This record gives sequence, C-alpha cells and structure tokens, in this order.
Amino acid sequence: MNSSSSFYGMLYSITTLMCALLPLNTATANGFEITPYIGQMYSTDIHGSDGSTELSVSDDPHLGFAIAWQASNQGQGQVLINAVNHDFTSDIDQQKYSIDIIYAHFSGVAQFKQQNYSTSVALGVGGAYFDADNGSSLYPSITTAIGTRYEISKNLALVTELRLYASLTDEDDDILCQSDTCIASFDGALWLDSAISFGIAYRF
Repeated sequence: MNSSSSFYGMLYSITTLMCALLPLNTATANGFEITPYIGQMYSTDIHGSDGSTELSVSDDPHLGFAIAWQASNQGQGQVLINAVNHDFTSDIDQQKYSIDIIYAHFSGVAQFKQQNYSTSVALGVGGAYFDADNGSSLYPSITTAIGTRYEISKNLALVTELRLYASLTDEDDDILCQSDTCIASFDGALWLDSAISFGIAYRF
C-alpha cells in the first residue's frame, strides 16, 4: 500500500471515530465557545538543493483561533484555524526563505471532566495551505491533540494543549523552486508540525 492510500485510509478511520464521538443532537447542544490560542510550533527538517543535505526549519510562535459547540455532555465539535511562519536558510546562497502555513481542521473533541478540571482528546481532518517564497499549495492534513481545561467561571476557561499536524506533501512540488533551481524539497511525503498552545475559552 502506498503512502497516499494509507493516508486516506487514516482519514476515513478518523472521520468514522469523530462521528461516533459527536452525535450532533440539538437537544443536548448547550452553547458555543471561541478560543484564541498562542504558542510555539516545532517543524520537521527539509532537504537542501542537492536532495540529501538536511536543512533545519525554524521553531516559531503560532496563533490559532477555534470555534466549538457542545455536541454532547462529553464531546464538542470544533473548527480550528492555526497559522505559523517558518524559516530556513538555503545551502545555495545562505539566504533565509520562509514557509507560511495556515492549518484549518474540523475536529471531534472528547472531554473527561472532574469538577472544574477536564482532560480533552481531539482528532481532526482538514487542510494545510503552504505559502513559500516561490509558490503555494494546499495539502490534505490530519491533526490530533491532548489538552487540559480549567474552568475559571461559567463562561471562561484556561486551555492548554499539545497538538500534532500531519500533512500529505509532494516531494516533487515546485513551491520551493525558482525556474529550474530548487532551493529545497520536502523530506518525504509527510510534513509534521507539533505545537504547544495556551488559550482562553469564552462560552456564550
């Protein structure tokens, strides 16, 4: 089985699990919430111009924003958008180049509550928009996260989260190329970003 079919098989499994976790029932839904996030994102390396040299991609601050709705007593549906700007230094001209990424995912969030404190586990599917100096492209993406939540009041909560993004990239994509010269290339079919995030959730 090739990497593409394995990836889409994973997407199908995650979507099925999300549907099982989130039985959308208007009788049990009891509110929406918005959560701005801030944190640090860590990326995998890429190949240099010769296809074998490893180039380090910078670890950078990220900003995120989530809209969620309570789908059951122990589950939420969530739309999450996250943006980060990574840099790397070319081995050709020793100049810095950027890779801006916007992640957009729909997730199912399972919540395990203990009074004012809860633990959450999330699985999501969506896309990753890569915008480099020499081009841009949209790739399918999945995400998973584990987090904590502390209720300050009925409407406010502090949120922490560890999240992983996996995007199906194309090693032959030319977004890191200019004319016939490629300053870098993706290292394999999967681009991985991991993030540590903090946020404040407001329920209304």
